Amino acid sequence: MTTAQIPLVIEPEQLQAQLDTPDLLIVDLGKPGTYARAHIPGAIHLDYAQIIAMQKPAMGLLPDATTLSQVFSSIGLTPETHVIAYDDEGGGRAARLLWTLDAIGHNKASLLNGGIGAWFNEGYLTENVPEQATPGTYQATIVDTAIADQQFILEHLGDDNVMLLDSRSPEEYRGEKKFAERAGHIPGAVNLDWLDVMDKSRNMRLKPEAELRALMEERGLTEDKTIVTYCQTHHRSALTYFVLKVLGYSRVKGYPGSWSDWGNSENTPVETG
Repeated sequence: MTTAQIPLVIEPEQLQAQLDTPDLLIVDLGKPGTYARAHIPGAIHLDYAQIIAMQKPAMGLLPDATTLSQVFSSIGLTPETHVIAYDDEGGGRAARLLWTLDAIGHNKASLLNGGIGAWFNEGYLTENVPEQATPGTYQATIVDTAIADQQFILEHLGDDNVMLLDSRSPEEYRGEKKFAERAGHIPGAVNLDWLDVMDKSRNMRLKPEAELRALMEERGLTEDKTIVTYCQTHHRSALTYFVLKVLGYSRVKGYPGSWSDWGNSENTPVETG
């Protein structure tokens, strides 16, 4: 398998066979302590905080192109590099990196299914000595195809061709749990808790494709629509964004800042219940 043949979701046994492949960059977005105890051979650790920005109260924003250029240069990313991202929490932080790469037009990237949990629990070799990146020069340019901001959503409220997928807990969606100035959800949004796309019986892999597709279709999320995913900061919803992409949805966007932006704004409409 060459890097051009690597699927969007790669299994541990597939990655094991690819570890010595040129132009492959394995990025660990797990907790530093987890990385220090056990990581995939050759994996570079990337602190999640480096790929998000904040303008309080809005959190989880997309950093500017200059910042992203510095971050990706520091880990040795090149335009030819294929990134394999993983974490220790079921894929949220790793998927946020993958969404960020989409936001700069870098389409050579995959998710390790199950992350370090699947890799470690299934007996694959790990290391505990930190891997030192070879810095390079990467010029990031923001492209808007993967991004939906507050203005985009406001302009498309009531648009039958645009659907909103809220990936928070049902309690947050209904407004029973409040983590912003206002509680509730964006009008018209449907709810799918991000935890429901994970298969706990298979080391937190994504659920089988047929089950994932059913979850989307039950909510009226069809491939002919533009789907915007959001949560509190576009961490959890980065994973549902990625799932939609894996399922072949070609018009998917993520809302950086998400509810921390919408729910703390004065002039955005809100629904509860």
